[in-house]
Order: sequence, then C-alpha cells, then structure tokens
Amino acid sequence: MSTPSVADLVATLRQQGFVVARNFASPSDVQALRAAALHDLEHAIAPIEYEADLKYPGAPASRDAAGGLTVRRLLDAYGRGPRFRQWATQPALAEVLRAYYGGRAPVLSTVHHNCIMTKHPMYGSLTGWHQDIRYWSFSEQDLVSCWLALGPETPANGGLFFLPGSHAAAYEAERFDGQKFFRDDLPANQEWIARAVSPELAAGDVVFFHCRTLHAAQQNRSQAVKLSLVHTYYPEDCHPLPGSRSASRPGVPLG
Repeated sequence: MSTPSVADLVATLRQQGFVVARNFASPSDVQALRAAALHDLEHAIAPIEYEADLKYPGAPASRDAAGGLTVRRLLDAYGRGPRFRQWATQPALAEVLRAYYGGRAPVLSTVHHNCIMTKHPMYGSLTGWHQDIRYWSFSEQDLVSCWLALGPETPANGGLFFLPGSHAAAYEAERFDGQKFFRDDLPANQEWIARAVSPELAAGDVVFFHCRTLHAAQQNRSQAVKLSLVHTYYPEDCHPLPGSRSASRPGVPLG
C-alpha cells in the first residue's frame, strides 16, 4: 500500500470516525479466513457467544428456545490458528495504524473484539446505536477497530451503519440508556441518527473505525450467514487500566 493511500485513509478516519479500504485483503486471504471461520462455526469450536446470551432485539429468549444455539460471535479469533494470527498482525494493518498513531506502534487487544462476527438469518439480532468504548477501560480513548468483510455486507444482511463525526462529539450521559445504547427516542439523538450511512462492502473490504464512533446494525434479512473478522488496536503508550477486564489478557504488539 502506498504512503499517499495510507495518508488518505488516516485523514478520513480522523475526520469522520471511519473509513473504508477497498480490496484490502487479497482473494486468497479472504478464501482461507472464510473457510477457517466456517469450519469453526459448523463444528461449534469454543469459545462462542450465542445470540440468546445477549438478548438483543430479535434474539432467541434462551438457549433452549427455537434458534437458541444461534452463534453471535466466535471469540478469540487470534487464538484460533495461524491464519487468523497472520491477518491480525500483518504489515499492511500495522502501516495504517502506525500512521494513524503518529508513528507509535499499534498493539492488538486480545480482550476486545478479537472475534469472528456472525449475523444469521431469522435469529440474528438487531444491534442498537452504541460506542465500543462504553465497556472498555484504557488510559486514553483512541482505539481503532479493523472490520474485514468475508462476504458482501449491505443493510439487507445486517451491514454496519455509522454516524459520521460522532467520534468527536461530546454526549451527556442521559443521551444513552441503561445499557449505554444511544437513545433513538430523543430529538437531539434523532438529528444525529438521520445522518447515518451504511457503506456496502465486498469480500476483502475493510472498515477502520474509532472506538467512539456510533454504529449499529439491523437484522439479516437475507438467506445466508454474514461473516466478518474484527480486531481492535491501541497505541503502545496507551494502557488498559489495572484490574479492569481490558487488562485481563496481554496485548500483542505489532512490529
């Protein structure tokens, strides 16, 4: 990837809180990662988070209900094998993140995201507007996530929606509900939500987005499971707060 392209990606990420990098992953990488993800999904390779565990809108009421074993996330992607480790630490990712962090080396969080996101028809839930930083504990709030599409992503199959510029806004606590979702019943919030965009992704496209960028996803109205691979990074001089969940496992420095 050329330096001007990296500079453009970083400038857009800083301005709007997210940026799409088209064809970031090669077709061979996508094929290998998708095959490995489908294998682990088919064989229910732990650790797994189920839709019924979170109880978001549209999810089964319990694991014993119809669709109760619908997978939401295959956790610990980095620990699932060499293909996932290679992707999460590859030089092209490190180049973008190092540029964003002004030359500081990026570190992969093994606690937050670090998963294969699945979105199933019928029992895949709706995810309301939220900022990822809501449950994370770090010395600074400048984490960036990398979301790789392992197939097409559109609003119809549960693709991501973003609110441009929301990463730089200051919101009062009452703008969020008890679970720290951005309330869609408030006129001030509705003004923001009206600006939502949903970039359509092809297999191999990547979205970099800031941990404070408000984003959401609808249910999957297609006939196929949607698969995405997502990891989160922070700069080397940013640290998870001692005693927090964020500090429960060590990060992986990128060279």
